[in-house]
Amino acid sequence: MPSKTGGNPKAGALSRLKAVEADIVDCFACPRLVAWRTEVAAVKRASFRDEDYWGRPVPGFGDPDARVAVVGLAPAAHGANRTGRIFTGDRSGEWLFASMHRTGFANQPVSVSRDDGLRLIGAWVCSAVRCAPPANKPTPEERDRCLPFLVRELDSLVEMRTVVVLGRFAYDVISRLYGLVGRPAFGHGVEVSAQAGATRPSIICSYHPSQQNTFTGKLTEPMLDSVFERAAELSGLGARTSR
Repeated sequence: MPSKTGGNPKAGALSRLKAVEADIVDCFACPRLVAWRTEVAAVKRASFRDEDYWGRPVPGFGDPDARVAVVGLAPAAHGANRTGRIFTGDRSGEWLFASMHRTGFANQPVSVSRDDGLRLIGAWVCSAVRCAPPANKPTPEERDRCLPFLVRELDSLVEMRTVVVLGRFAYDVISRLYGLVGRPAFGHGVEVSAQAGATRPSIICSYHPSQQNTFTGKLTEPMLDSVFERAAELSGLGARTSR
């Protein structure tokens, strides 16, 4: 379970995040994932054939003083595995950052490259698994090898009050980290609120902004916005209205 560091709550937060980022980027622990991320980066998608793929594990990014952490499944093969920034360069990221922009957590709705000017405000975005997995399905062993990175990252966010989980996989991972026994079943908008004096944050669930969910209407813009508006309220940031 993540635990908050004593002393000055903000002292060293950025350096700790930088340290875990360096360890994530240099990870070769899962042979199957290493082989897949490398193959994708070498073969490339035709529409991106002139681009240099990142082809490495992808760290989280955002505001070190974040009150809201957003946890997804894993980098997309031709999204973050290409750009090097989580949820950047794919349709899921377009939906995610557009919603975060409408609800005041991002300075712009654009997510196309690491240097496109996107800045998160009061939020940190990361994933449970840091390498793009074949068929977007990490194995339990790969998930477990990545868990220490997530623990360290969340532990470094000393102001974090709420976790938004994108999809059932992320909900299961966060539930294990915080020892949520008898937790409610996953569903869009489902909440597990922190009790007074609790060491864990509040948790709110969202359907993943994958094309499968957004193209079919299972997840709509108002539905996703409502999750971030609620996350702001749970984190003490006040009610926000979609723009």
